[in-house]
Amino acid sequence: MLFKLLVLPLIAVVLLCAPFAFSARKIKTGKSPKGAFIGNLCAFAGIMLIGLIVPIGDLAASAAAEGGAKAVLTTGAGLGYLAAALAVGLSCVGAGIAVAAGAPAAIGATSEDPKNFVKSLIFVVLGEGIALYGLLISILVISNVNSVLGI
Repeated sequence: MLFKLLVLPLIAVVLLCAPFAFSARKIKTGKSPKGAFIGNLCAFAGIMLIGLIVPIGDLAASAAAEGGAKAVLTTGAGLGYLAAALAVGLSCVGAGIAVAAGAPAAIGATSEDPKNFVKSLIFVVLGEGIALYGLLISILVISNVNSVLGI
């Protein structure tokens, strides 16, 4: 049980950090980090293998049986948390796309005429507002799931 609770999550964290180490070593030596792709695939495969070995539901059930958890999570609660994560993740991706398109245009407009700075800044800020809306939706979803569970 100690192996499942301590060692396997530690291995998962190491595997999550491994691709960054591979890429940093390639960049430091002046080589292209494209060769680190194999390391990324191996780390991903290792994390997926650990995900198959560690039954997360078993750990939650054993914690609830010991009295360590207030309530046992249901499938609906898990889907609620997944919906909150998707709301934040996808809204941040959308905001990144919007800012990636708006910021260079704002810089170009400001370099041509400095009076356009405020007008162009508004479009960049509107793109970032998308991420804030996703965060707000996720807070509402999580608070609703927690109120249903009684947490």
